[in-house]
Amino acid sequence: MKTKLTLLFTVLLVSISGITFAQAPDDCAISLSYFTEPAKVKNYDAALPYYEKLIKECPDYNLAIYQYAVKMFEYFIDEKGDKSKVKDLIKAWELRLQNFPAKTKEGDVLSTIAQIKFDNNIGSKEEQFNAFDEAFKKDPENFTSGKSLYAYFSLAVDLQNSGEKDLQEIFNLYDVVSAKIDEQKNSLAAKLTPLMDKEEAGTALTDKEKRAKDVYENNLGVYATVEGSVSGKLGQLADCPNLIPLYEKDYEQKKNDVDWIKSASNRLDAKDCDSPLSNKLAVRLHELEPSSTSAYLLGKQAEANGKASKALEYFNQAADLENDNAKKARIYYSIAENYRKKGSLSTARSYYNKMLDVKPSAGIAYYKIGSMYADSANNCGTTVFEKRAMYWLAADMMEKAARVDGTVAGNAKAAANSYRQRAPQKSDIFSEGMAGKTIKFNCWVGGSVRVPNL
Repeated sequence: MKTKLTLLFTVLLVSISGITFAQAPDDCAISLSYFTEPAKVKNYDAALPYYEKLIKECPDYNLAIYQYAVKMFEYFIDEKGDKSKVKDLIKAWELRLQNFPAKTKEGDVLSTIAQIKFDNNIGSKEEQFNAFDEAFKKDPENFTSGKSLYAYFSLAVDLQNSGEKDLQEIFNLYDVVSAKIDEQKNSLAAKLTPLMDKEEAGTALTDKEKRAKDVYENNLGVYATVEGSVSGKLGQLADCPNLIPLYEKDYEQKKNDVDWIKSASNRLDAKDCDSPLSNKLAVRLHELEPSSTSAYLLGKQAEANGKASKALEYFNQAADLENDNAKKARIYYSIAENYRKKGSLSTARSYYNKMLDVKPSAGIAYYKIGSMYADSANNCGTTVFEKRAMYWLAADMMEKAARVDGTVAGNAKAAANSYRQRAPQKSDIFSEGMAGKTIKFNCWVGGSVRVPNL
């Protein structure tokens, strides 16, 4: 009898244990439901206790725990003004990364946490900088927030101003951050360009394409603002009166350091610093390591000395040797400018287009082409109407420039508006009977334009 009772007790215990283990996931599901249902309607006071239960008992049960948690704590902080929830918000991001790494972009989350600390003045400037630095170095691909890129660089400059970082560190970081911004702009512009081309060809965009175009244009504007802010933050630190003495002081010690010479040369060139040091650096670099960079810099020096043909020779060498698209774009621009100034407009346009091939966000290329079209109006066409029609093409180029590059958008929009005023107006189209007709250009511009219907 005793043996039977013992056996029965054992069976019951196993059964109860089995029920306990089987219910655990169900308990998590119930708790998740109790959390998410009120969270969906922003009843966060009711949701909060279940969130605390979930992260204690079921932290890796469902990604929705942390998706709703972020919204919840942002609500408490932004809408209710409860700054005590900032640490909870940070913790929610950390737990998401810890429990769902495969569904989480590390660089995005770490930069978001760093931004929260920066916005709420948590920690010293050095600690805040280190948080951004860790995020960027661990996962640069997914560190894409323009706001965070600016904060990252801004903190570095502040630390340099207080003597905690040297100037070369700031220049190095500036190059890194600028390259990242450039990368994002080019990615967006590459997506925007086919949509602009489709519109230009007279094909209506779908609603989905229109929404995408608006997003691309808006984000390009954001990155252009960030780019300007980063350059503004660097400010006088990178002006010629500071750069030239800095590099002159270090030249003898660094004259065999190829990377240092490249960096110094590029920065002096970017600021158009007029100094014998620029030529000395270019020549020295070409001696140590003949390359795209050294050829480009020698080209710039030849150009500055009025030797346009020699400059062009160097620029073409540089383009052939260069693999980096950002640098290749700069070279193509220099070549295009060289031809434009010599009056070889068709060749200049081909190099501006080469620049756009490797850097789709180079609005300056569209801007220059538009300017050349406008300047050629009197030479393209046999009638006054045909000549003025060239301004439609010029305006189109300016509008493209404004769309892909916020740094030239203001001037480009003003130019586009001016050109459209110079183009034939409705009364001209009516009196000439040109509505809907196509005008072909037989000058260097080539191509055609369709006259608007009335």
